[in-house]
Amino acid sequence: METLGIDFGGSGIKGAIVDTESGKLLSERHRIVTPQPATPQAVAETVSLLVKHFNFSGPVGVGFPALINNGVAKSASNIDHSWIDKNAEELFSEVTGLPVFVVNDADAAGIAELRFGAGNGAPGVVLLLTIGTGIGSALLNDGVLLPSTEFGHIEFKGDIAERYCSDAARERNHMSWEKWGKRFNKYLMYMEKLFSPEMFIIGGGVSKKMELFENQITVKAKVIPATLRNQAGIIGAACFAADRTK
Repeated sequence: METLGIDFGGSGIKGAIVDTESGKLLSERHRIVTPQPATPQAVAETVSLLVKHFNFSGPVGVGFPALINNGVAKSASNIDHSWIDKNAEELFSEVTGLPVFVVNDADAAGIAELRFGAGNGAPGVVLLLTIGTGIGSALLNDGVLLPSTEFGHIEFKGDIAERYCSDAARERNHMSWEKWGKRFNKYLMYMEKLFSPEMFIIGGGVSKKMELFENQITVKAKVIPATLRNQAGIIGAACFAADRTK
């Protein structure tokens, strides 16, 4: 099924047409700078521009950097606070005239990695963690998503986890990869204690640097880097929309 996948990020809003049966991009990615401030109306207009760029008519999936409950944004940690309690699906559908389905951005990446990437076909509990400015999470069991987990915001070491061991925390505290890896391992051990996953998939920028900290990882679960990189959000969002239209 051909679906337009859109990934709403802090610096850019990116889209491409996706074959959701194969996970392949059927077009070049197109990127538009995220408007500042990223208010609902400004972002909606950008989504509409992406639809027009591809001259697309069909279902659209949007990976969104917030807790999403039935299409409604329930948090705004890294986006404009006017998004809280805004029905993003209704807004995007109204401005584009197309059926639009919205999913948490880390959840989108998790869907993509489990279907077409590092966790392809993996059984049991899989936890994807995207490590960047913050920590995004996607928890899946036998391919079924538990949506909007946001495990980067759990209380950990007297603060929230992403302030302790995100990539931004590593840079802010001028930590070596070895020292940061020990911190990150403590977080993984806590996640393992809570959920007993078969596998951790590590996404975000640090996934390209795993050889620099993997010796510090001691959890029992398999820990592997994500493979779809910056395409994961687009592919997963498209798959989410395709699933919702079946």
